[in-house]
Amino acid sequence: MTPPASSTALPDLDRAGLRVVAFGGLGEIGRNMTVLEYRGRLLVIDCGVLFPEEHQPGIDVILPDFTWIRDRLDRVAAIVLTHGHEDHIGGVPYLLRERPSIPVVGSRLTLAFVKAKLEEFRIRPNTIEVEAGRRIDLDTFDCEFVAVNHSIPDGLAVAVRTDAGMLLHTGDFKMDQFPLDGRITDLRAFARLGEEGVALFLTDSTNAEVPGFTTSERELTPAIETVFRTAPKRIIVSSFASHVHRIQQVLDAAQASGRKVAFVGRSMVRNMGIARDLGYLTIPDGLVVDLKQLDRLPDRRVTLICTGSQGEPMAALARMANRDHMVRVGEGDTVLLASSLIPGNESAIYRLINGLSRLGANVVHTGNAKVHVSGHASAGELVYCYNIVKPANVMPVHGEWRHLQANAALAERTGVPHDRILVGEDGMVVDLVAGRASIVGKVPAQHIYVDGQTVGGATEASLADRRTLAQEGAVTVVGIVELRTGRLAEDLDFIVHGFTQDPSDFHDVTPAVRTTLRKAGPLTQEDAEGIVRDTVSRWINKRFRRTPLVIPVVVEE
Repeated sequence: MTPPASSTALPDLDRAGLRVVAFGGLGEIGRNMTVLEYRGRLLVIDCGVLFPEEHQPGIDVILPDFTWIRDRLDRVAAIVLTHGHEDHIGGVPYLLRERPSIPVVGSRLTLAFVKAKLEEFRIRPNTIEVEAGRRIDLDTFDCEFVAVNHSIPDGLAVAVRTDAGMLLHTGDFKMDQFPLDGRITDLRAFARLGEEGVALFLTDSTNAEVPGFTTSERELTPAIETVFRTAPKRIIVSSFASHVHRIQQVLDAAQASGRKVAFVGRSMVRNMGIARDLGYLTIPDGLVVDLKQLDRLPDRRVTLICTGSQGEPMAALARMANRDHMVRVGEGDTVLLASSLIPGNESAIYRLINGLSRLGANVVHTGNAKVHVSGHASAGELVYCYNIVKPANVMPVHGEWRHLQANAALAERTGVPHDRILVGEDGMVVDLVAGRASIVGKVPAQHIYVDGQTVGGATEASLADRRTLAQEGAVTVVGIVELRTGRLAEDLDFIVHGFTQDPSDFHDVTPAVRTTLRKAGPLTQEDAEGIVRDTVSRWINKRFRRTPLVIPVVVEE
């Protein structure tokens, strides 16, 4: 069940086989991307981003690794998108930058969100709009789309038929029987596909550890209404910019309580405008106004809806908490965090809650009120699906390692043989041949960091340097060296940043550097800088028990 630990040479794919490669979403919440290969053609299912954690300073988003498909982009039949969340569509612009003509397939709302993102990249995509129940040929891939319920409208599962067998990918889904938009997960279609025969089932694992069934969105309405009925001053709601269902509940509560609403943040304004124009969001006339108009209203009639519920440092809510935003949170304001706590974001979210509380706000979140439900199927729903689909092979997706393992255990309990359940990590390669799926190798699936306008420039090593700078400071060492002899012409100069010691405290290290250089000569400049860096680093660690970033600058005499 566990793939090889490092990248391996792949065997040739059987002519009648289907290859499945996971480039994200295994062992992490985000960066979802799966590539299918059949008869020399490729199909990409989702292309999302992963949001950085605290140990990745300066990174905007993290992309899937396109290395394995980069020299075969002309063979990509299409990019199929299951729904419009960033962890499933955020990487599309970066992939299309490499080949803009790849068709992008998705539902109406999903494609609208993608098109808006692509405008920023000046890419005009070739799109194919599909709806639940439609079946289309994408080159060698026969694709059928199935309605699934999630925390965003228009979610789709996709069934891919090939001679190797049928693959069914659920995307993100749950089985809410009372969804706000009335669009339930089409279990009849799942059962029909199961009767036809599902050779490989890729299932959402996020809530596999949670027993029972996920709570209906409608059950949140009383808690949200209570917040609006009891809040004495302004209400600031933070949610994902694509969470249309939750925003609809907030708008309804604001309308009922006589409040006006303003959207704050570019992505929130853009996405809610798209959802409204396409009919997925109902906004009563006069309810939503410009932010500046709220200044003329009493606080008890004001509602703001913004991004930043995960503690993202550049999002509107975090800037409000840091007093770095035009909206000034104050005593008596109520902040409603209307989204889940994504694994890995805990520290940032609790720091955000503390910051808002320090300013006098009452922070309402999932820890103290029923103001959010998950968009993912819990264990009871997953078992239900396994029993009606009856897949021959299972590959849990979308989850951290513990979620994947829990999902695998559920599949096994429903009768899927242990050796037909494939649990792995990003880069895992699975071949489906003659009805049996097996792990055959591993391909590169590194984190590709987006740092401002730079894609892939930041590395794990450079991030380690950033962490060292933040935690330990930096010491720049300047020396004049005669490279031919290794002679240090004069004492070293030290420039200290973020390190408590005075530069004069470092003069004792010069003799050690002088001796080491002389013994090693003749030298290249790179050699000399390495000696200076290593010698000074060891001396600082021994003397001060600290490990700052040491930056050597060697000038040839």
